[in-house]
Parts: sequence; C-alpha cells; structure tokens
Amino acid sequence: METKIRAIVTGATGMVGEGVLHECLLHPQVEEVLIINRKPSGIVHPKLKEIIHADFFDLSAIEDQLTGYNACYFCLGVSSVGMKEPEYYKLTYTLTLNVAQTLSKLNPDMTFCYVSGGSTDSTEKGSSMWARVKGKTENDLMKLPFKHVYNFRPGYMHPTKGLKNVLPYYKYMSWLYPFVRKFFPQFVSTLAELGQAMINAVLIGYDKPILEVKDIVKLAHAADK
Repeated sequence: METKIRAIVTGATGMVGEGVLHECLLHPQVEEVLIINRKPSGIVHPKLKEIIHADFFDLSAIEDQLTGYNACYFCLGVSSVGMKEPEYYKLTYTLTLNVAQTLSKLNPDMTFCYVSGGSTDSTEKGSSMWARVKGKTENDLMKLPFKHVYNFRPGYMHPTKGLKNVLPYYKYMSWLYPFVRKFFPQFVSTLAELGQAMINAVLIGYDKPILEVKDIVKLAHAADK
C-alpha cells in the first residue's frame, strides 16, 4: 500500500519551515498538513490545518489535536547570535524536546525530522556553544520512542522562488549559488531539496540518522530514479 503522509510542520512562518511546507503541499503523497504557529501564516490550502498556539513549552491545551500524524518536520529554530547559552539552550534544546516528547507519546508510529545545522557537535564537548546545544538536541531526540528520527544538517539553502519569508541576506547571495553548487556541492542545496528529502525520509527512509548536505541532496532525488 502506498504510504500517505500526515505531517505536522513547525516554523512555517520562517524561511525553512515555509519552504518545507511548500513542498508538502505540492507532494501527492502528503495528504494532510498541520502547522502550529504563534501567529497566523496567511497560507490557505485544502490540505492545510493551522493551530495558533503561543506556548511551545506547554502543549497540553492542544494535545487532542496532535494525534493521527506519522511525520513531524521540525523547522522551528532561533539564531544563537547575541544569545547567552542558557537562553539558547531553552529555545533550542528544551523547546524542541518538549514538543518531541509530546508527539512521541501521542504518535509512536511517527518519523521525526529535525532541522539542525552544519558543523553540529555530536560530542557535545566542543568550543562552539550553538554546536554543542544542537548536538545534545540531536542525541536526545534519537533516544525518544519514534519510529525513526532523522537530523538534517543543511548548509546554504537556495531559496524557493515566490516564498515570502526568505531571509534578507539570502537575496544578496543568490547570484553565487550556481558557482558554489558546481564547485563546492558539499556546502549547498536548495530549500526545495531539503523539503523533498524530509518527505522521502518518511516514504523510503535513509541509512543514517544524521544527514549532511550531500545526504540531503541524495535523499531528495532518491525517488527520481
């Protein structure tokens, strides 16, 4: 029987989440998408449901609406720039694990896909604060009782044309993309490829729980063959 994806997407009002959501709404095997946002996304689509919920540290008020899903694309995140470690830890590790623990309890057959970052520190012992925190987040997500957990470590992601939440500096770097893709492909993908890879992680799986850029591109096109 052909797998049908019922996905929860977080971070849909940001660049990455919007891009992943866009791919989900286009994909024929994604039949339903639930987005959870602090503010309305403004997106309307027959597949789409939206919950406005301010506190991601307490999902008890909406738990009854989070069952029956087999995928989560967790794209919610903050930059560490200007942040002290306790605050970044709370908004990255604590928030993510709270959502994941709730979803693993409600949907044990779920595949959880986490948008991490290139150079994340799996040892949790390096000098880079953000990389240690992301590493701990990845490590502890993989201990939860999901069907599968995949940690995606994208580099530069070429924006999807027409989306509204593209970060400003991406607009100034886009002209470099064809050159970097040709000569340094290990560092770049498209945002569309990230979304396609996350969908394929649920449909066909992958042989590693941590996906670097080359893995993201490979998985994005795995179903093309």
